[in-house]
Amino acid sequence: MSTHKPVIGITMGDAAGVGPEIILKSFEHDIVHDTSRSFVIGDAAILERAKNFTGSTKTINRIKHPSEAGFDKEAIDCLDLNLLPADLQIGEVSAAAGDAAFQYLSKAISLANNGDIDAICTAPLNKEALQKGGHMYPGHTEILADLTGTKDYSMMLSAPNLKVIHVTTHVGIIDAIRMINPERVLYVIQLAHDTLTKAGIQNPKIAVCGINPHAGENGLFGNGEEEEKIIPAVEQAIARGIDVQGPLPADTLFFRTVRGDFDIVVAMYHDQGHAPVKVLGLEAGVNITVGLPIIRTSVDHGTAFDIAGTGIADEQSLVEALRQAVELAPKK
Repeated sequence: MSTHKPVIGITMGDAAGVGPEIILKSFEHDIVHDTSRSFVIGDAAILERAKNFTGSTKTINRIKHPSEAGFDKEAIDCLDLNLLPADLQIGEVSAAAGDAAFQYLSKAISLANNGDIDAICTAPLNKEALQKGGHMYPGHTEILADLTGTKDYSMMLSAPNLKVIHVTTHVGIIDAIRMINPERVLYVIQLAHDTLTKAGIQNPKIAVCGINPHAGENGLFGNGEEEEKIIPAVEQAIARGIDVQGPLPADTLFFRTVRGDFDIVVAMYHDQGHAPVKVLGLEAGVNITVGLPIIRTSVDHGTAFDIAGTGIADEQSLVEALRQAVELAPKK
């Protein structure tokens, strides 16, 4: 086993949300120090304030480049962009916080492209704040794709016993059905296969959801979407030697996957894939953007403005996201 500890840049996300406090709480876990060299990309003053409601006694070490980080167990290194006032209103949508969240991520992408960090782990941002800050993206995934020049990518959610990869994500259901086509479905099947193979799962078993109830039930439901959009892709994937089945009814497929019948599910649209993962617990899910030239993992929950600043936010999803960033980071 490699003893290399990858360098992970953790972006603060929306500073008015729970990001700063779950970051501080994550650094209390030995696994973060034992397996990685992690530091924060954000605002040091915001982290200092968050110590007041998390009880953290760590020193915030301001740095200008990852090479300056000490990775000391008693400190948290912060590449301080100094974009926000220390008294930023907690729990409210803010254009300034939305813009800052974008700048943190942009900086992380630049560092990853330059080889200064091995992976990015993101705390949550707020889509409304992001757009009020002048950045018209639906979320992290689309920013990452745009700033890395990636045209084809997918969102993978990972929770204990369940991995889900999406054909479409942040679009309305009518638009999603229109956008699904055999080429895209085949690409995502191949991406699922390649991602799991690289992670050490030989010949992963892949299941593909249908679009309609009961996967159309041979044309009984819908207008032949399964036959037109999914079946040709599955047939081509099988011809490539991929172990894939589908389209299968989504209402039983996720149960079967958790049971161990499959290694990953290909979901057709956002809620089809997200809802089953989140039923397993928000603290357990991790969001992974696959198909990018850099590794990016994230918590699978939002900014939780309603509890921001109370210190009760659960950091387990961020700890798990960091663990998976380490697992997926290039080995040196």
